[in-house]
Amino acid sequence: MDLRLLRFFIAVYEEKNITLAAERCCVSQPSISSGIKQLEQELATQLFIRHKKGVNLTDEAHYLYPLAIRLLNDVNTLPQLFQQRTEKLPLTLANFADLSQTQLAAIFKQLQQQIPNVLLELVDHDRPADARITLDMFKAEDEIFLPLWEEDYVLCMLPNHPLAKLTSVSPQQLHQHDFIECPPCEAHQQTIGLLACDGLSVNLVAKAEHKTQVMHLVQAGLGISFLPTGVLETANQLVTIPLEGPRMFRRLGLCYPATKTLNPALAACIKALSQHNPC
Repeated sequence: MDLRLLRFFIAVYEEKNITLAAERCCVSQPSISSGIKQLEQELATQLFIRHKKGVNLTDEAHYLYPLAIRLLNDVNTLPQLFQQRTEKLPLTLANFADLSQTQLAAIFKQLQQQIPNVLLELVDHDRPADARITLDMFKAEDEIFLPLWEEDYVLCMLPNHPLAKLTSVSPQQLHQHDFIECPPCEAHQQTIGLLACDGLSVNLVAKAEHKTQVMHLVQAGLGISFLPTGVLETANQLVTIPLEGPRMFRRLGLCYPATKTLNPALAACIKALSQHNPC
């Protein structure tokens, strides 16, 4: 359907006069009359009853009027919708799997508040992206690391474990306890190496590549392990105890290219997260 015919119809409906409608639409009176006749033929219904002083409106005209108004409004807003879409700043962020959900949510909220037109796309840690939210140990040589928050490692176990009643635990107290290892984890390797220096060891009963997997094994009762506080946010059934000795923690932040020209979205993201305050 020709949208021009709907504009003619609306003008005649509101003016109740074909001459006034023609002046309003800046066309000739015959053009308006011909357009209304064509519209009535397409709809197979009479919209106006013509008389010397103007037109009377039929029930069909009353029915069509709000539909025509809504349709033309939708058409008129299309350019604005596409303009808003082109003004969006697309930003692809990859994030490490085992991170604090609270901290991640706070970061995404901060980005949305400070960059309202950002169009976020989240992908897996090993996928191509503008930047990555990850551990400092994963920073490449050609990247810059912007620290955002830190997570302490704590010993975790089920409430019925023999160590669960302690307020803190020494490395020596871990000797011969069933332990779940995360081989890529520096904290785990540091603890095992510390015990070996004293001729002590834990009883390795399981291994897992990801911290969340380790947590599930602890929850299943297979043994104890060290996990960062961010991973344990939802593990309310586990008891956590600090380890005596040097602090074990991990630092997390935003990794982004050091040599490439930053796109506008990433530049705005870095500016916003430079002011980030951890929860």
